[in-house]
Amino acid sequence: MERMTRRERLMATLRGEPVDRPAVCFYELDGITQDETNPDPFHIYNHPSWKPLLTLVREKTDRIVMCNIPFVHAPSALDKRTRITRYYDAAGSRHEETEILLDTCTLHTHTRRDLDVDTVWTLEDLIKDEAELEAWIRLPEEEIGIPDCRQALQTEKILGDTGIIMLETGDAICELASLLGMENFMIFAMTETDLFERALNKIQRKLVRQVELIAGMLPGRLWRIYGPEYVCAPYLPPALYEKYVLGYDRELVALIHKYNGYARMHQHGRQRDILDYTAATGCDGIDPIEPAPHGDISLLEVRERYGKDLVLFGNLEIRDIEQLPQDAFEKIVECAIQEGTCGEGRGFVLMPTACPIGRELAENTLHNYQKIIEVIQRI
Repeated sequence: MERMTRRERLMATLRGEPVDRPAVCFYELDGITQDETNPDPFHIYNHPSWKPLLTLVREKTDRIVMCNIPFVHAPSALDKRTRITRYYDAAGSRHEETEILLDTCTLHTHTRRDLDVDTVWTLEDLIKDEAELEAWIRLPEEEIGIPDCRQALQTEKILGDTGIIMLETGDAICELASLLGMENFMIFAMTETDLFERALNKIQRKLVRQVELIAGMLPGRLWRIYGPEYVCAPYLPPALYEKYVLGYDRELVALIHKYNGYARMHQHGRQRDILDYTAATGCDGIDPIEPAPHGDISLLEVRERYGKDLVLFGNLEIRDIEQLPQDAFEKIVECAIQEGTCGEGRGFVLMPTACPIGRELAENTLHNYQKIIEVIQRI
């Protein structure tokens, strides 16, 4: 088969059409989001150790750039009740405290971002008990505003034929988990089911409006829906996936399909007992299909059971990229390609399960990323 452009390869994969070789994506690493010229001290990718990898990403990978679409609206009643305080501690970490002044209580959350780690730590969850969740549910539903798609469209122009954008949204379970924190999330899901579902329904009504507006303005794109992993072992029993995820996410997938888009379901961890429910959402793909011991089902088994309907994205474990010697890691890459492409299937994208989050990229990690490209180019 004649060589495809990287964009052509990815779109053919999503449609279930033949490709010249499996696509390879380095997940969050896209060479645009990680601009190494960005001088922001919290931008870890301006460390010189990242430059060779980002060059490799731009030149050799089938790039999928995640895009979160902001909404523009006039200050709402909730905005007027919200107060945000930002400050830095002695170690240089950036703190953000948010207060929402309600009629019966004040909700408060606190996050921290460290200089050398690309993640945000939640030090205090926004909602801490049933009374606060009830007060949050009673808040009036606000106008969501208008999607601002300019950055996504600009990103597509920059990519050209080297890749595609991927629109993304958390689902209702994801947003509720982030409001409650894991302890209250699990307790309420098991013991306060009516309250829990009322909160989910409030979030879902907003998400449905947002997704339909974005999908209508940007039809035919790939989407990532994240959050279902909160409802899998060891956190919650699989039956609750059907109760708290299936119907909600199926509605989002249907909206994406209404505008000819493709929905990829993102969920880490132990998937074996929930994959039937995941497939029942009608999604077009799943990621990252983690190998044991982080997951509990092989890429081969997922291909055999669901590969005719789903594009599989995975499943190179980030721990292996960071820790294995190159000869051992090469065998892992070869195995993933073999399992992800064997027999009949809609499509496969070779992809890590996550990305490094430290400021300085280790030399072994760089070499293993290079090994991924070396192996895929043999095909």
